[in-house]
Amino acid sequence: MNQHVLPIEPIIPELMKALDTNTSAVLIASPGAGKTTRVPLALLKEKWLEGRIILLLEPRRLAARAAAKYMAEQLGERVGETVGYRVRMDTRVGPGTRIEVITEGVLARLLQADPALEHVGLVIFDEFHERSLHADLGLALCHQAQHLLREDLRILVMSATMEAQPIAALLGNASVLTSEGRAFPVKTQYLTVKSQERIETTVVKTIVEALEHNEGDLLVFLPGAGEIRRVASGLSGNLMGSQAGSQVIIAQLHGGLSQGDQDQALAAAPAGKRKVVLATSIAETSLTVEGIQVVIDSGLMRVPRFSPRTGMTRLETVPVSLASADQRRGRAGRLGPGVCYRLWTEQGNRQLMPRGTPEIKDADLASLVLELAAWGVCDPSELSWLDPPPTGAYLQAQALLIQLAALNQDGTITKHGKQIAEMGLHPRLAHMILQAVPLALGNMACELAALLSERDFLRGGVPARSVDLRTRLELLHTYAAKGDHSAQQLDMEHQVDTALCRRILVEAAQWKKELGISRDTHPDHAACGLLLAFAYPDRIAQRRTTGKFLLSNGRGAVITELQPLSNTPYLVAADLDDYGLESRMYLAAPVEAADLQKYLQEIVQEESLITWDRQMQSVKARQRQRLGALILKEIPHPDPDPLDILQALFDGLREEGLQLLPWTRAATQLRERLHFMHQFSPDWPDVSEVSLIDTLAEWLGDHLYGLKNRGDLQKLNLFMILEGMLSWQQRQQLETYAPTHLTVPSGSRIPVDYSDPASPALSVRLQEMFGLADTPRIAGGKVALTLRLLSPAQRPVQVTRDLSSFWRDAYFEVKKDLKGRYPKHYWPDDPLAATPTQRAKPRV
Repeated sequence: MNQHVLPIEPIIPELMKALDTNTSAVLIASPGAGKTTRVPLALLKEKWLEGRIILLLEPRRLAARAAAKYMAEQLGERVGETVGYRVRMDTRVGPGTRIEVITEGVLARLLQADPALEHVGLVIFDEFHERSLHADLGLALCHQAQHLLREDLRILVMSATMEAQPIAALLGNASVLTSEGRAFPVKTQYLTVKSQERIETTVVKTIVEALEHNEGDLLVFLPGAGEIRRVASGLSGNLMGSQAGSQVIIAQLHGGLSQGDQDQALAAAPAGKRKVVLATSIAETSLTVEGIQVVIDSGLMRVPRFSPRTGMTRLETVPVSLASADQRRGRAGRLGPGVCYRLWTEQGNRQLMPRGTPEIKDADLASLVLELAAWGVCDPSELSWLDPPPTGAYLQAQALLIQLAALNQDGTITKHGKQIAEMGLHPRLAHMILQAVPLALGNMACELAALLSERDFLRGGVPARSVDLRTRLELLHTYAAKGDHSAQQLDMEHQVDTALCRRILVEAAQWKKELGISRDTHPDHAACGLLLAFAYPDRIAQRRTTGKFLLSNGRGAVITELQPLSNTPYLVAADLDDYGLESRMYLAAPVEAADLQKYLQEIVQEESLITWDRQMQSVKARQRQRLGALILKEIPHPDPDPLDILQALFDGLREEGLQLLPWTRAATQLRERLHFMHQFSPDWPDVSEVSLIDTLAEWLGDHLYGLKNRGDLQKLNLFMILEGMLSWQQRQQLETYAPTHLTVPSGSRIPVDYSDPASPALSVRLQEMFGLADTPRIAGGKVALTLRLLSPAQRPVQVTRDLSSFWRDAYFEVKKDLKGRYPKHYWPDDPLAATPTQRAKPRV
């Protein structure tokens, strides 16, 4: 074993003592201190390990393989002997392996298979400050396993930049150890003013300047693979033909590269050459890039953002945190004094967030919820978290998993859910593959799963603008059939990233092997949309107009450029954003409505829709098949339930009001009289609009059976229906207390107006009231009528509730006016002694 002294060495005895006396510890060590590779080797012979293994968790596959390789070299061995690794689709361990370097997602599968981790003595969470979703989940599960199943299980959390106390408190006041490390000074240069250029242009200029003024190799941080390719192209063109350019090797480093390309980027440059490594944030921690003395930091990173509102995740380019910026700068001070170019201003530096947001706060939680359910936890509060999962995203994930038949309605895991959890893929993709195998579509499902797990391998041109996922499958099969011989042609014609194609095919082949799919046949690509529907039932889309669709989750979606899929009746969106009211589609495939009805029966709902159609003024009875917000099929209902029709009629009356009913003059008057009587006694029916609407079933329900529209309603006899609400005694009392008519002194029967129940009125010609001294009363003499005294032309001349006062005070003024206008009529000086008349003058 190489005895090269690393900065972490002085703290290791103290760490051994802490883990000997306690089961948890937190180690803070600066970048380059050697914690990742030195600590596991140093703890390998501890007594408490008792022959068990050490699990070292790394956030990325590249870091896991690099750490395992380095430790194996320190022991003079090959990977897979004492030190091995497990990452997705790649495992190198043997019977003698004592240290397994694994990615964080692998830990969850190990815990599901063996909750007590009986073969494990120590779990090390490396670079925990990155706060990945799997790291938070893994720590929560290991912590519970430690408390409930394995008191002797050791947990060590390691980080370069992290507040130690919260994690120490979570682990039961674990010991906190700090290693200052060893770093050479790094000169930091900022922009004097904020650049208005594209970031790629600024980066290329800065690289050229740094090559001219500094020694050593360069590490350049960019947000994503797209920016890396554009900088590489721009830099090659800038250096082409120059003597300095002939000495520069441009290497790319991101998760989409093959293992060989990644290893080449990490290796030292050949003698006499200089290397420029263009990397994503993958190079911030854990990895050692040989020969770096200059760091150029774009100040940007790409992170996933999940929206519970839409159920979609988008990649968002954001400024790095101050902690990440310092991590990046530290890469220049590993070998000696270095230089860091920060492509932002000093003022901008002061505005950076101290630390990044934990992924658990912004991520799609479907995998986490499924893992918890497999663990036996339906409520995340049962576990201890540094940051608990957000409620909205958690419930959204639960709803999706129920839709995928992975969870029961109570949140417990199903048999199908256990199969999904064992596959280690996103639940959507695992469900798709499991559904596809019985349909003999397993080959294409595995290819789709691998394709959708990676970035788009089309870099430009017409195919890249097409949202049709079948185009990608066809190009993938073209490459698979012709191999590397077609790589240059595909790259030239369609700008295909053939290295990524190769990786996708390898991953798909691995899944086919695990599932026992031996025949490498490729079915008709028409099934592509159906497979996507299994994975994305919430993103099945129905065309509204050209290029505009309604998703089954209720949101709108658009295809921005006119293309063949723009007028497809149904398609499934595999990739889309969640900006604005309508999401933009990036990848989709058509699907037949018949296939949705046949293969997604569990989520296609059969429903009877019996509603009031306001436009038709009728009950509309339909049978429909609905998938979320989409109506797949709708036909007239052949035999609707009469009770449902009755309820729809009630809904129509509630929506439009009682004016739908045939209110004859007699029915209206009876309702007004009942309203008047209700004022005196609550025993009388309340026939106000609000009360009648609220009690439709009680007073009207029996009369509506068999009726369906407004025309039918006109057949109702509302007078009899309202009268039926009264007892026999109330009917008798109604005629005396609230008569329909009153006989006035002239002998005429005048109708009483009850339209204002607080003031019933009698409209009568003044001459017909001669001889009556006092105002007529109703309700057993309790209510004086309001008299509207009319002229011979039936126009009001006086309104009063005190007839006696009118005769005494106002009559003579009214008489003067009326006598002038109606001189042939009878206008006596003494109205109380006069003869009432219906004519101009009383009969002699």
